[in-house]
Amino acid sequence: MTDGTTGTGGGSDGLRLAVTGATGQMGEAVLDAATDRSELSTVLAVNRDPAVEAVGDVPIEAAADLSDLLAERRPEVLVDFSGPDSAVGYADACAESATAFVSGTTGFDEAQSERLRAASDPIPVLHATNFSRGVEALGAAVEGVVGALPGYDVELTETHHNRKRDAPSGTAGTLLDRIETARENGDGNADASNGEAGRRTYGREGIQPREAGEIGVHVRRAGDVRGEHEVLLAGNDEVLSFTHRAESRRVFAAGALDAAVWLAGREPGIYDFAEVLR
Repeated sequence: MTDGTTGTGGGSDGLRLAVTGATGQMGEAVLDAATDRSELSTVLAVNRDPAVEAVGDVPIEAAADLSDLLAERRPEVLVDFSGPDSAVGYADACAESATAFVSGTTGFDEAQSERLRAASDPIPVLHATNFSRGVEALGAAVEGVVGALPGYDVELTETHHNRKRDAPSGTAGTLLDRIETARENGDGNADASNGEAGRRTYGREGIQPREAGEIGVHVRRAGDVRGEHEVLLAGNDEVLSFTHRAESRRVFAAGALDAAVWLAGREPGIYDFAEVLR
């Protein structure tokens, strides 16, 4: 193992940063973005299969050694973009080493989500399905519009690259939650013309007329699309469409690093990206 005393981004005087999933597309984007942040010093980067020796001038080490490396390098915050199984193990290691934990990993099942919540007892944990400021603004706008337009049909379409495993995306799931909340809270109840609020229909095939109150959800996987989400509302002879498209993974990396700077030193507990932006 290298000694890790010289980091990138802000030299040895910056906030001490660790990164997991370091050779994945998002991990590399985080490491690259950190080099432009004077307030950060990358002291540790790990991957489950450290076949790549370095990203830039940051050496890549074995994730299996993470617990020992955290004790040795003493990062103040760890940023994780890996997979659900890996992420909960990394959260446990951070909890043991008093390292704040930021994760943009999606696809957790209920048991994994509970492990993430348990890790927040001794440390601050921030999990977000999307670290884009634009997506957060999109969610707020959609929530307001859906609440103001009871009875309008709602459809959500998301598109990602052909290697993404979870479907719908975590971002789509968050948008759907906000849509359902807006419907339920619009006037205290689901509007009668909406029928059962929040029932999700995933794609359509054959003879399947749209039922009142359903939310259509459509998933596309193609090429190297970074991420695109569209929420469409239609009713009263009018159509509204809200779309967010990420042009680069750097937007997510920048948001995750904003979250890392914000989270370090905070009290234990679960936080979300909206709190960072506020």
